Amino acid sequence: MQTSKDTQNPAQESDAPMLTANSLIDAQITFMQQWLRKQAEPLSMEAWQWLGAQPLAKYISSDDVQRLFNDWLLDHPLSEVVRSDIRDILHSIIYHPANDNVPLSELIDDTQVVTLADYIGSHEQQRNILIHTLVGNDTFADLLTQTLYHAINDFMENTLDKAGGVGKLMKLGRSSFEKATNRNLDEKLQTYLHRNIKDLAHRAEANAQEHLSNEEVSRLVVTGWARIKEQPISHIQTYLRDEPDNSSIDHIEASIQQSYNRLRMSPYLHSLVAASVDTWYRNHQSDTIAQVAKSLHIDEAAIEQLSTTLLPVIYDAIDSEWLTDHLREMLKAFYSQPNIKDSLGLNHQ
Repeated sequence: MQTSKDTQNPAQESDAPMLTANSLIDAQITFMQQWLRKQAEPLSMEAWQWLGAQPLAKYISSDDVQRLFNDWLLDHPLSEVVRSDIRDILHSIIYHPANDNVPLSELIDDTQVVTLADYIGSHEQQRNILIHTLVGNDTFADLLTQTLYHAINDFMENTLDKAGGVGKLMKLGRSSFEKATNRNLDEKLQTYLHRNIKDLAHRAEANAQEHLSNEEVSRLVVTGWARIKEQPISHIQTYLRDEPDNSSIDHIEASIQQSYNRLRMSPYLHSLVAASVDTWYRNHQSDTIAQVAKSLHIDEAAIEQLSTTLLPVIYDAIDSEWLTDHLREMLKAFYSQPNIKDSLGLNHQ
């Protein structure tokens, strides 16, 4: 007895769709995309584990790092977009409402101030040079002499004008004195002030150096900090201007930009960067990439978290038209090879 299978019309078998190269390629692309979506997360971790085990020197040389700094950082000024972002971020930080309720002591610990004070106080020679620069130098004495001279001269002129006959008599006496001594009274007064003030400045310098001991300097720094440490951080705003045409933040950013542009083109900075890169590379050239990353707190847990965050991007990339087109082009080139085409007997319609 014939079954339905035995009596099947051979012509019906010929009606079954033939497997073509294009249909095979479409099926493969769909399979590859579905497989990649399922394997994206473990593949990314396996890729990191493989990369992390590679030695740094295998792929990166000291010259590569040098070029990275020179070509990407030093050869280009900060763009206007970055400069605008810096200004906006500084403004947001400095004028943030939280600054009204947070004291300066939250930024700087008392132990840091004590350490700084002890450091300043321990440098006696530098402290004496500073005192001499501020108090004991001749420029300071000249400035103080001129200030006192003008004050005395203005006082005498105003007093004599208001003194009537007595004032006229005093002016006559002054004229007679200058004729008899052949010297200008103003010049003599300035000479006298300068000689005495210079002597007083030297005494003040000696007294400051004698009494401002290491302990005293440290105590002054600590005391000064104690007076301001409980002020809110927003107190800094009193020293800044926040006007459209006169913004302190704009001035600060412009100054930073000017300094950066001058330094980034300086052979001096380039030599320092080169020396720094050479030192860093010499210390880490035998490390693996994972060891270098770990020094920056980038470990496997961080990579796993980053991978999870990037999964939506990876999924979209897998399903994107550009990847589909590249896969199709690659598979077409594969199946177009004569040996593949002949051995599979594919219809390329």
